[in-house]
Amino acid sequence: MMDDIGNQLRRAAAAHQPDRARMLARVQRGMLSSSATDTADFDSPGARTARHRNRIAQSWPKVVLTTLATAATLAVGGFAVGAVVHGHEPRQESAAGPGTSLAPGSPSPHAAGPGQQDPTTPPPAGTGRPSAPPTTPGPGHTSATPPSRPHTEDGPLWADGSVDPHSNSFWAQSNVTLKARKPLTALSVELRIAQTGGVHSAGSWQTLPAADFTLSVREEGDALIYRWTLRAGRTVPAGQHVFAGQYDHTAGGRNARADSYRVNAGTSDAKPAVWGDFARST
Repeated sequence: MMDDIGNQLRRAAAAHQPDRARMLARVQRGMLSSSATDTADFDSPGARTARHRNRIAQSWPKVVLTTLATAATLAVGGFAVGAVVHGHEPRQESAAGPGTSLAPGSPSPHAAGPGQQDPTTPPPAGTGRPSAPPTTPGPGHTSATPPSRPHTEDGPLWADGSVDPHSNSFWAQSNVTLKARKPLTALSVELRIAQTGGVHSAGSWQTLPAADFTLSVREEGDALIYRWTLRAGRTVPAGQHVFAGQYDHTAGGRNARADSYRVNAGTSDAKPAVWGDFARST
């Protein structure tokens, strides 16, 4: 119903064409008839004609003002009709699909607040936390593994590390066995026993004469260290030789994987060096 009324008002407003000349003529006739009634019975024809011209000249400003007022009234009426018609036009609203309605007061899914990032926009590259720098062991720290892969043979020198089979749950012995194909004019054997709990020296021995070596036993960092050094002027004959370190430890099985050894030697024409670890648990 409201749509029909709006359509009719629009058609009427578009078809209306005011007759300006006719309106001015009606105004003029009204003014002339009024003046003629006032003086027709008393004036001569010449006086009436002069007065008539004078009144017409004086009435032109009024005619112009009347015309402007009429045009303004028509314009306001046209705007009013347009407003009425526009006010009754059906509103157009965007329809949300099923399941996309928002709760009252909830923000738009595409509007990001201050300092927030649109969830549909991928984060900028390089906005992750910086990785922590790798930590390096401090001075005196002994790694759980040897510093490098075992190197058990070098020229005329060969060596091997093993846990003595007579070790038990409270005590152990680690053996460094070396073989020399030539006499050695210099020799240094170092045995490192990792501190796995309750490790203390319980003695040492070697198959070569004890008087030919100086022995030092000390605790350094997290290891118990045995070191045999050949005295100056002494010689180690070619053959197989054993250097052993004995120690107590906490009751129970002990893992010797962190233990290691190193042997530096000298011959008449070379300075071989070998090193390795221990893989047996006691």
